[in-house]
Amino acid sequence: MKTGLYVLLGLVALLVVLVQLLAAKRDRDAAAAFPPTGQIIDVNGVDVHVEQMGQGPDLVLIHGASGNTRDFTFAFADMVKDRYRVTILDRPGLGWTEQIAPEHKAAWSTAHANPTEQARLLKAATDQLGVKSPIVLGHSFGGIVALAWAVEFDDLAGVVSVAGVANPWPGDLDWTYQVNGSAWGGGLMVPVLSAFVPATYIDNVVSNIFAPQAAPEGYIDHVGPALILRRVSMRANARQVNWLRPFVVDLSQRYGDIDVPVEVVHGDADTIVPLDVHSAKLPGQIAGANVTVLPGAGHMPQHTHPAAVIDAIDRVAARAGLR
Repeated sequence: MKTGLYVLLGLVALLVVLVQLLAAKRDRDAAAAFPPTGQIIDVNGVDVHVEQMGQGPDLVLIHGASGNTRDFTFAFADMVKDRYRVTILDRPGLGWTEQIAPEHKAAWSTAHANPTEQARLLKAATDQLGVKSPIVLGHSFGGIVALAWAVEFDDLAGVVSVAGVANPWPGDLDWTYQVNGSAWGGGLMVPVLSAFVPATYIDNVVSNIFAPQAAPEGYIDHVGPALILRRVSMRANARQVNWLRPFVVDLSQRYGDIDVPVEVVHGDADTIVPLDVHSAKLPGQIAGANVTVLPGAGHMPQHTHPAAVIDAIDRVAARAGLR
């Protein structure tokens, strides 16, 4: 009996080691294939990955869940860098920005950086780079970070929310967030998924995010989806999303404090961050907030309807007296 138990425990230990070795290899492969494309700066002891380009009024771009700076450098940044100085940052734990606190890096934990903490870090990074009175644009999860930035600070020109999270949603998130965002899921499930999820899974996820439109040719190759399959990024993303709703409940009560121009661009076919749950309510919460609804558009307007997003940026610039 004891011999059989020892054999079983030995096999389990061997399996755990194998999974971690395979996940570590994927981490290394992702890092080699998709290295930092900008500069990494030290912000109060935290490495922050940032790219800066162009000239003109300052425009800060903040990516969504599972994303990184490459989402904006695929095409969008090139469309606006002739009229704005564009600063693009990786959020904590994603791309090449470190987690803010040591406990956020722990495998068996739910500790994570909430949107206000993220906004403080990114604001400190932009300050260090000489950014002044920026227009802060956030996509998806980046939308709630942009709104937290506007609630927390008053030295920005305005906010552009693109398919952004803004208000509490009914029901539960997908089970994968609930599992991977838990302490046991981060410790057990994330390494397994990191080691064994096939590349076709990424293709399907990207297709769902862009639906009903299609992802532009070359997008997946550019954006580096392997980066999100690293253990540290999977944990960071799952925790940030899974534990987001209570934060949104609290922050949404403070939207009346925002007194800068707010422009919103949102597709009415977005099933990831539904228009009616999130952006449609903002005009009643923020004085002067303007919502542009894109008929038939999904969750990625910065790629599928870039002109509408650029128009929203220009409107904030005009309203703020930057142009």
